[in-house]
Amino acid sequence: MALHPFDQAVALQPLGEPSLGRWRGVPSKAYWNMVGPYGGISAAIALQGLLQHPALLGEPVACTFNYPVALNEQPFELLLRPVRTNRATQHWTLEMTQPDDAGDVGVVLTGTVLTGKRRPTWGQVDHAMPQVPMPQDVEQEQRVPGVEWVNRYEFRTLEGPVPVAWPGEGEHSRSRVWLRDKPVRSLDFSSLLAMSDFFYPRVWLRRGLRVPAGTVSMTTYFHTDADALRLIGDDYLLGQAQAQAFYKGFFDQTAQLWSRQGHLLATSQQVMYFKD
Repeated sequence: MALHPFDQAVALQPLGEPSLGRWRGVPSKAYWNMVGPYGGISAAIALQGLLQHPALLGEPVACTFNYPVALNEQPFELLLRPVRTNRATQHWTLEMTQPDDAGDVGVVLTGTVLTGKRRPTWGQVDHAMPQVPMPQDVEQEQRVPGVEWVNRYEFRTLEGPVPVAWPGEGEHSRSRVWLRDKPVRSLDFSSLLAMSDFFYPRVWLRRGLRVPAGTVSMTTYFHTDADALRLIGDDYLLGQAQAQAFYKGFFDQTAQLWSRQGHLLATSQQVMYFKD
């Protein structure tokens, strides 16, 4: 049976013993953006390497990824290192390197990941899922020409689609969308992380102009565990994204991902640059 495109994209080969935390991979054209793989799949690759490390403690709680430059088509190497392990938490650093067109090897991704052992406690969600139509009642979105990675998702936009016309300044920067992998695939931490970067730059919607923009740094927090993700299976998630401020070439945008049952699975925040 052929591997799902996502599993092909995050596949890694160990360089030496897995305990060394050194991996090799090749970027997948199936998740290509305009100038390289989209940021969500690059982050998912790094997390996938960590999840295979024999020293891993617990499950992912929070991760931050920084994007100095877009990956190219060349093979890359990933280095993961646990810098501190406590009784219930573990702190990791990571670095991805790749040769450029001239053959010079440089850093293309850096990051930190916090993992932890979760235990039963009191819980509450203060950011409730909005009341929206169910996915079967929303028309499936058409493909986006020239951006291949979008074809790896089935999505049904409720609010804030990519503008077809560019009329000038919009009223808000919020989008809401039902989404899942295409073809369908059971949800896990790596695919959930990738989905947290599903949303196009908020400046396009708020500015009403398709200006150059890209992610500089992204942080995702997980509010779930592996058992809960297995129960969701390949069902849709409701995603919401909105910016908070645009200032002198940079802006931030937040995102939330809920299960159909209203469980807040992940939240993220990223800083993006834009040109005007």
